Order: sequence, then C-alpha cells, then structure tokens
Amino acid sequence: MDIGLIGSGNMARAMARGWGRPVLCADPVPGRAQALVEEVGGEALQSNAEVAERADLVVLCHKPAQLRAVAEEVNPHAKAVASILAAVPLDALKGAYPDRPVYRFIPSLPVEVRQGAVVQAAGPAQDPATDEAVSELFAELGTLVFLDDRLVDAAMGLMSCAPAYVALVAEAQIDAGVRKGIPAAQGAELVVQTLAGTAELLRRRGNDTMAIRREVASPGGLTAHGLDALERGGIRAAFSDALDAVLEDR
Repeated sequence: MDIGLIGSGNMARAMARGWGRPVLCADPVPGRAQALVEEVGGEALQSNAEVAERADLVVLCHKPAQLRAVAEEVNPHAKAVASILAAVPLDALKGAYPDRPVYRFIPSLPVEVRQGAVVQAAGPAQDPATDEAVSELFAELGTLVFLDDRLVDAAMGLMSCAPAYVALVAEAQIDAGVRKGIPAAQGAELVVQTLAGTAELLRRRGNDTMAIRREVASPGGLTAHGLDALERGGIRAAFSDALDAVLEDR
C-alpha cells in the first residue's frame, strides 16, 4: 500500500519512522517534506492533489482547520482517506470526503518506535478489503484500540497528549533526585528505565495497576509514604484537570 501524507510535521514523521517504508508527502513548510523523505525514503511532491493521485491511502496530517480546503484538492483524486486530525469526528470527515472510504485514527508519539497506542474510531463497514488493510497498517505502529467515535477525543487526551505528561513526570522525578545529590544523567537513566520497565510489567500483568502498587508498597513502608505524599499533592486531580483542559480547548 502506497502511503501519502498530507503534512509532514511531527506526528507524520513519527508514523513514517514507525512504518519504516517510503512515503509520498507534501507540506506547505518549505523543505519539511523533502527532509522526511530523505530520512525514510519516498518522494516529496509539489501538491496535495499529486499525493492523492499517486497514493493508495491518503493520511491527513494537516491542521484541523484546513479540512475543507485540503479536501477540495484531495477528494477528486483520493482512493481512501485516513485522518489523524484532532477533534474532527467521522461525520465531518465523511462530509468532506463523501465518496471515499474514510477512517479516523489518533496515534501517539511512541508509534515512532512501534510502542505507541493508536485509537481507531469504530464505523460502519465500507470496502471490506480496504477496511482490513488500513487497520492492519495502523496496527503496525503499536496497540490498536477501537472506540466509539464520541470517545475518541477523550482518548486523545489520555494517550496522544500523554507522552508530554510522562516526560514531565520523568523530569520532575529527575529534578527531585538532583535535589538530593544524584547527577542528572544518572537520575535520568534510573527514572526512564524504571518507567519503561514498569510499563512492560503492567502489560504482562494485564494492566493491573493496583497489584503493582501493592507489591511495591508494603503497609506503612517507604513507598506507602511516598504514595501518600503524591495523593496529598493532588496527582489524581491534576491528571483529571489536564483531561478536562484538553477537551475544553479542542
């Protein structure tokens, strides 16, 4: 399947790296599409229409506000369209591309290393062969989760925004270690490896967060005191507020 990217920004680049195959792409920022194909292979084209003409699947990676303008160029030529646009539901996509198979995905930045989560909005069957091929393509990037379209924006707040949150959590832990005399480089190794290992452990344990916490935090022990400090500091409320903020600003 020849992939065409409309837009060659950060998430387009992460997906292209994760797929590890040549892409066709276009971007209004001078040089950005060319830089992408020099890294992953493929061809930087002069227009969105040319990408649509040559690709088996057009992946919309442009700004959400450009939906209609881009569709005017792409729709006459596209064979199938997948969108990663934030806060653009399936109905809006189908309105912009009425005669094409249309799919909605939200990836997360770790798809670059095939470790991300990808949400696909569940929709009615279109062309069975294309439906299967497109889902399989995005499943290459990580764990593919189907959700009702009305839940996709909330899911975006959980997983597409989360790499920045996790990076902030890691930074805060590293800084706490620095205050106690641990050099930043060694602290980063300790924290980042622990985060990666804990994620893998959670996967192998069926995502049972409570079980992991109970194994680490013995009653009245050091970890229990640390968890209590985090709860007093409002960690749950902070993440809840972050999700509300994302959904309010979409």
